[in-house]
Amino acid sequence: MKIVIRRSILFIFSALIFSYCTTVPLTGRTQLKFMPDSELLTMSFTQYNDFLSKHQLSNNQAQIGVVREVGVRIQQAVEKYMADNNMASRIKDFRWEFNLVDDKQVNAFCMPGGKVVVYTGIMPICQDATGLAVVMGHEIAHAIAEHGNERMSQTLLANGLLTVGGAVLQAKNPSMTNQLLLQAAGVVTNLGMLSFSRSHESEADKIGLIFSSMAGYDPREAPRFWQRMAAGSGGQAPPVFLSTHPSHETRIKDLQALIPEAMKYYESSPLRR
Repeated sequence: MKIVIRRSILFIFSALIFSYCTTVPLTGRTQLKFMPDSELLTMSFTQYNDFLSKHQLSNNQAQIGVVREVGVRIQQAVEKYMADNNMASRIKDFRWEFNLVDDKQVNAFCMPGGKVVVYTGIMPICQDATGLAVVMGHEIAHAIAEHGNERMSQTLLANGLLTVGGAVLQAKNPSMTNQLLLQAAGVVTNLGMLSFSRSHESEADKIGLIFSSMAGYDPREAPRFWQRMAAGSGGQAPPVFLSTHPSHETRIKDLQALIPEAMKYYESSPLRR
């Protein structure tokens, strides 16, 4: 009798897990996503506005213009791809925004819902719009692949903080869930950074390279950008933007291998200039 009960529980649990499986755009990887989009985006937009209220926005109009132009072009490429592949529902509630924060950190992030922040510290390494597209494409890829949702779901599930319906116990512990959201999105907090996994980083590299190529930015710049990042670290502890795996060498090698595929999108891009 006990074996039958255990099997029944296992079947119900497996069915429940399967019902929360989704497919990542472009890569086709199956992922678990427990967090309801409406709840996550509400939290994301609130935390994003709170972040901006506590950080100085740049007044460098030239750099601001580049950040927003690159962001909009990648946004257009993303929206077209998602619409063409019957995935528009995944981003229907996105509220895209692109801001430049006056901060020497070499960093950038995109919170769920298309809220993008670039730090002025990374701009010299980007050098130009194409280098910036490498950065923004990678960060936007995290949001499109819903890595933040997946990472939060894994963390909350591991700590027994999900209800049967999959909702976060936001009302009971709003501070912790908000911190998890910021950390899962790659935003540095006083609790440290809950980094994306190596697989998430590699997946974002691929998706970001494809989307930036669709937006008309030359994918051959991606390895060069990461070479500059590697040189900039000077053998010391990596900056925030590089505090996760894979290594410089692995990342550059993997991007170089992806260039032939990305070039097809770049050469056919209507946004190419």
